[in-house]
Amino acid sequence: MNEPILQLDDVAVGYGGRALYSHVNAQVCPGELVTLLGANGAGKSTLLRCITGQLHPMSGTVSIAGTPLSGISDKELARLVAVVNTGNTLAGALTAEELVALGRQPHTGFFGRLGKQDRKVVANALEAVGMTGMKDRQVASLSDGERQKVMIARALAQTTPVVVLDEPTAFLDVASRIETLRLLAQLARDEQRAIILSSHDVGSALRTSSRLWLISPEDSTDAAQTAENGKEMLHPSELGTSSLVDGTPAQLIADGSLARLFPGRDVMFDASVLDFVPKSR
Repeated sequence: MNEPILQLDDVAVGYGGRALYSHVNAQVCPGELVTLLGANGAGKSTLLRCITGQLHPMSGTVSIAGTPLSGISDKELARLVAVVNTGNTLAGALTAEELVALGRQPHTGFFGRLGKQDRKVVANALEAVGMTGMKDRQVASLSDGERQKVMIARALAQTTPVVVLDEPTAFLDVASRIETLRLLAQLARDEQRAIILSSHDVGSALRTSSRLWLISPEDSTDAAQTAENGKEMLHPSELGTSSLVDGTPAQLIADGSLARLFPGRDVMFDASVLDFVPKSR
């Protein structure tokens, strides 16, 4: 197996002096697609912000290529981690090619000129996501799915070993969600990138991911009992400290971790369809 490119050692994640979850130990190797799953409010975006250096962990160490984030400058971090955030880009007046070219800024500087090699990287990134034929289209004229592919291409043009995406399929239709996740899985394999993303699409995550990170409340048994007794269901932020469970999809189905992902909710995991379904009444 490849050496890990991203490592989390005994990390505690939270804000305002309150830990959402602690003692997180996980790693990602080149070529892996890791999907982070959890309920709304569980802290998925908070963990991704720690991985990308936007938020300091409360304790523990996040390392990239063997170096703790605390010892990496912002300029160097931009050459190690590319970030794709949820939401519409504000660069609608740019063409797809111009937006992807912005991914070269960590290598050329904000006003840097693109050299021959930079333009080749941009062209290759557009080709990798199937957007070469639309490179001259304004971003504002693209569909949501096409725009997301351009954003992924920009991250590829950054030529970082790690790519982090926060809810990349949030505003896409079913077909575009599946296409995007399959594209990311293929890019992880073909380009040997370590790709980490958050998602609510459990079924697609199970079918495309190398590994899953599950944010699961530690007191899930009490929460489930509360629901069964007919009391008010708790929001994830009220469930106390959670834990992060790391494993392959097959492992997490077999050991019941996926079934415990949404405690106290009126859903259950059905392994026959690889997704959550309503509980029988």
